[in-house]
Amino acid sequence: MTTYPFDTNKLIELCRQNDIIKVGVFGSMARGEATEQSDIDLLVAFSERKSLLALVALERKLSLALGRKVDVLTEAAISPYLRDRILREQQVIYEAR
Repeated sequence: MTTYPFDTNKLIELCRQNDIIKVGVFGSMARGEATEQSDIDLLVAFSERKSLLALVALERKLSLALGRKVDVLTEAAISPYLRDRILREQQVIYEAR
């Protein structure tokens, strides 16, 4: 199991509280290249569509809780140029059952 420099249990709890049905980490954290300054890149899926304002609020909430800047991305918002790489390197941390 991969370990991350943030509390995954806290992340999972926040997922459950915010209608997130799946979350995966990608980017430098997933590749094992993260430094102390690295942000946390999360690919999330929600049970219901969320507004941009709700996504920004979630990023702030996650950043405060995890002690690092968090960037939240939905699959629909992935650039076609980055899609394959992000989906390939993503490591799923939580998936609702």
